[in-house]
Amino acid sequence: MALPPFLAKVISWLRAGYPTGVPEHDYIPLFAILGYHLSDEELMAVADELASSSDPTSADAIKKAIIAVTHAKPLESDIDRVRSHLAAGGWPLADLPRD
Repeated sequence: MALPPFLAKVISWLRAGYPTGVPEHDYIPLFAILGYHLSDEELMAVADELASSSDPTSADAIKKAIIAVTHAKPLESDIDRVRSHLAAGGWPLADLPRD
């Protein structure tokens, strides 16, 4: 199933910000940041896309991170680290443009 153009842009920003893949310790703050901008359905679509292009261990860690985001708030320093990776990949600093 093809992603809507908006979510394809999100995946492109993620891949540009993390060209060698998202390290496991960034999953929770990453999905916390994404959760500020995306609906739960959109968040799951992004997670599914990342998981499908990862090894099985990473895919499992991604799914656990999404669950963890709903139960714990990441440290602000972790959020800042992930934001800097996303900004390096062209992530807009304001709300995400949906056009």
